Parts: sequence; structure tokens; C-alpha cells
Amino acid sequence: MKIPKKFNTYCPFCKTHTPHVVEKVKKGKASSMTHIVRQKARQSGIGNSGKFSKVPGGDKPTKRVNLRYRCSTCKKAHLKPKCFRAGKFELVET
Repeated sequence: MKIPKKFNTYCPFCKTHTPHVVEKVKKGKASSMTHIVRQKARQSGIGNSGKFSKVPGGDKPTKRVNLRYRCSTCKKAHLKPKCFRAGKFELVET
């Protein structure tokens, strides 16, 4: 899927349509003190740790793509409520 790097869309801060720059959201560094990390550390020595309970069908064939839209006038960024699945994703100059 090809998406232009710059296009006009609605800015919730300016409350009008303005040119936006699109950037792909990258995953941040995970915290080592979250509840789920501590919970998994407690349960690591119990049984087989769920290794043999594979769900039939396996993984999804595509990954979800999250995009961040940065307004050119107020320089604030926002996310659209829906991320989408794409096998290939590319930002192109227009």
C-alpha cells in the first residue's frame, strides 16, 4: 500500500483542514516494571509456560500499520482512530 507523505486532512487542534506530514509509529522501549512483566516473571517456573498450547491457524499474514499525522501549521501530531493491516507499506513523495 502506498500513501503520500504529505496531504490535506482534518486537524483536531486547528479545527480545520491543513497540510499534514505522515510518519509511521515505531514501537517504544518496553518498561521493565509493568504489571504484565512482573506477572510473567512470577509464573516463569510453573509448568511448560504455555509452550504447547498453540492456537490453530497460526499468526496473521499481515501486521497492523499505525500512522501519526503531524500538522504543518500548529506542529501537533494526532492518530486516526483506526489502524489498518497491510502486507507492504510505503510512504511516497507526491
